[in-house]
Amino acid sequence: MQLDQQQLHGLIEAVARRVIEHAEELTELDSAIGDGDHGSNMKRGFESVLADIDTIAAKPLPDALKAIGTQLVMKVGGASGPLYGTLFIGLGKALPDGFDRQALAQALSAAIDAVRARGKSDLGQKTMLDVLAPVQEAIAAGANAPTVAARAQQAADATVPMKAVRGRASFLGDRSIGHMDPGARSTALIVAAIAAALGERP
Repeated sequence: MQLDQQQLHGLIEAVARRVIEHAEELTELDSAIGDGDHGSNMKRGFESVLADIDTIAAKPLPDALKAIGTQLVMKVGGASGPLYGTLFIGLGKALPDGFDRQALAQALSAAIDAVRARGKSDLGQKTMLDVLAPVQEAIAAGANAPTVAARAQQAADATVPMKAVRGRASFLGDRSIGHMDPGARSTALIVAAIAAALGERP
């Protein structure tokens, strides 16, 4: 798969707008088990990406992903900025400009490892990793775009009964149970936007 400048512009815009549109929902989720700033932080980060979208979309895909990651590190703040920045930068380092499903699965696996190391976290700890890993598995298994998006949301839903072990929510202990992880939800939103955009391509 090769994305031209117009397609890359559309993909970036779709992801950014999806997150921005759901900022209030993310804030509500984070208010229950965190600092209540995940939505506003993510909105600020992706508004920064939108403000620079023409420059970013003019770059080759790997460089564009790294640029997005850099923006998120600088603008999102808190714990989320470095983690989402690491995700996009990791994808940029591992994904070639022209890629197939196998390359995407391998690049996402490498990016997940980078996020795991950056956050000192792992699966089952009520974090974004609990969405990223099932999504990577679905892509590697050949799932189509709608199935990948559905798997992402199912994985986010599955964080509700989990007890948080990492992040601000971990301070709540058992009280973190019964709430969806906001990072898992924002990750599912990003995956859904990407799947919708790429799913339109043959």
